[in-house]
Amino acid sequence: MRVLIAHNQYQQLGGEDIVAENECAMLRRAGHSVQLETISNDSISGTMAKLAAARRVSYNPAGREWMAERIATFQPDIVQVHNVFPLLTPAVYDACAEAGVPVVQTLHNFRVSCAGGFFLRDNKVCEKCLGGSPYWAVRHRCYRGSLLGSLAVAHMIDSHQRAGTWSKKVDLYFALSDFAKSRFIAAGLPAERIVVKPNFAIDPGPASHGSRNGALFVGRLSEEKGVRDLVAAWVGIDVPLRICGDGPLREELETQARGNITFVGRIGSDEVRREMARAQFLIIPSIYYENFPMVIAEAYASGLPVLASRIGSLAEIVRHGETGHLFAPGDPIDMQTEVLAALSAPDTLAGMGQRAREIFEREYSEAAVCDLMTSTYARLVTAAQNKKCRIAGVAS
Repeated sequence: MRVLIAHNQYQQLGGEDIVAENECAMLRRAGHSVQLETISNDSISGTMAKLAAARRVSYNPAGREWMAERIATFQPDIVQVHNVFPLLTPAVYDACAEAGVPVVQTLHNFRVSCAGGFFLRDNKVCEKCLGGSPYWAVRHRCYRGSLLGSLAVAHMIDSHQRAGTWSKKVDLYFALSDFAKSRFIAAGLPAERIVVKPNFAIDPGPASHGSRNGALFVGRLSEEKGVRDLVAAWVGIDVPLRICGDGPLREELETQARGNITFVGRIGSDEVRREMARAQFLIIPSIYYENFPMVIAEAYASGLPVLASRIGSLAEIVRHGETGHLFAPGDPIDMQTEVLAALSAPDTLAGMGQRAREIFEREYSEAAVCDLMTSTYARLVTAAQNKKCRIAGVAS
């Protein structure tokens, strides 16, 4: 199968960029011919460039031409789109339709209905625009605190809702969890076209049976990640906590943290796997709707149980009492209670790690996700070919 992957990259490398590259490599290993085409936001620098991008954020004819050229050159059987914001825009779907090539859109965030992309405002969950007017985002400046930026993105959301873009121009969507799927259905996307396809992790091999000790956090040190609550909860916990990552709160947190908290800084994927091999559990105290953190799939691959906030997709992916523990988001006391409960039963915690590894192999491994993606692609390609045959028959 010939798969064209299209992705509007972010100025700072993020999870979506990594997923696009990982899935490209995965499909190639499975024997498919894959072309990854990207466009960078680096060109949006300076006031004039930003204003020009804002004017075209709803529909950029250059994005349509960009996609048409790549389809003509590569001749794909199917197009897999990761991110179209802000340069490619949904104009790329028109190029796919004109070429008769089915298109799959992975939904990495909630920007089809939320200007900020994560249903988060003032560090609290906000679904005010879900199923309603997206222009609340202008009042609250939800897109990067910018009035004009929020207006441009709200107009983009509104124009495509009114035009029926999401139901007319995309053949199928990949949502990363059942929870995320429910939010997209509430936003007006057709339920029958949404397939739940989780992220996968590279298999580090069977989990080590060596000594494990302490807790591990991996992520950005920012408000929405709940790291303030994490440091506060650790006041009454004696085991070590290793915090891997960087961000705007690091300096403040370092001054507040007790001696059993170590700030490791930002590390690479190999170092993360080594940290996971030594920890007793991973902790994710986020206070917003994480979509599908790669770090959970990586933890499960390492046989590492996860303690996480009971919010959004986290409450689905982390199975309380089976692969970890859940606690109330934004509640350091409840977090501390669940951490102490986990530590009080080390054999049970180790068993949760074994169960996490089993679930990884069945649901979040490269083989499992590749099978799901390629079978979905094959179904769409067959449907597109049958449609072409019917059209050809009518024409003759």
